[in-house]
Amino acid sequence: MTDPATTHQKIDTSVPHSARIWNYWLGGKDNYPVDEEAGDAYTAVFPGIVTIARSSRAFLRRTITYLVREAGIRQFLDVGTGLPTAENTHEVAQRLAPETRIVYVDNDPLVLAHARALLYSSPEGATSYIDADVTDPERILASAEKTLDLGRPTALILSNILGHVGDHEQARAIVTRLMAALPSGSYLAVNDGSLGIDPVFEAAQDAYNSSGAVPYNLRTVDEIAAYFDGLELVEPGVVPVTQWRPEPGSTPEIVAEHGGLARKP
Repeated sequence: MTDPATTHQKIDTSVPHSARIWNYWLGGKDNYPVDEEAGDAYTAVFPGIVTIARSSRAFLRRTITYLVREAGIRQFLDVGTGLPTAENTHEVAQRLAPETRIVYVDNDPLVLAHARALLYSSPEGATSYIDADVTDPERILASAEKTLDLGRPTALILSNILGHVGDHEQARAIVTRLMAALPSGSYLAVNDGSLGIDPVFEAAQDAYNSSGAVPYNLRTVDEIAAYFDGLELVEPGVVPVTQWRPEPGSTPEIVAEHGGLARKP
């Protein structure tokens, strides 16, 4: 692993960073004033981003619960994990099945530092971290094999990461390559900010993208659904994340963040 001092030197605190801003919106403390300023500027235009951030995290929790309880999945490859907050993938999965193995992937030095300190596995399972970019699937797969048995069904988690790939066809190619390496019975979970749902959200995102931060590209619902081509969608399909198998008795609102879960035949 990278030396902590070297890692610290690589952290740029002068430019807002999406993982740290997301952490701020989720109520975390792993961010800097520049991130709080960017986050506050965003919420001033679109307060609903906090709802989207927290709804995204709740969607992740529900999909992982489904995968462990109903699909019997015991391996997860979580690409673009972001900063550790409450209810991380391994916490949800290993609470239900302690033997579950999880590989996290990110390329931010602050995420790396925190992952090393905080992402502890249950004794029965395993948790590891790969320092890699989503645009390098070959590196991701080669490193993941050190912890996961990619001959067994595995869940690929891509939560709010594909929007950082500017070209949609490139993003689809990344998903295709990663899923091609996984066997039948594996699953793909994707959620991303959606285009064509909320113009206020879109205006806030345009302003964020012009701030100097790494751009995040909203995608139409059809573009998000295209990531699941060739796979078997789990009901209710690609929907606002709040409406994917919501908790009984809840009345979920529509948000401009769509997601779905699908099985590889």
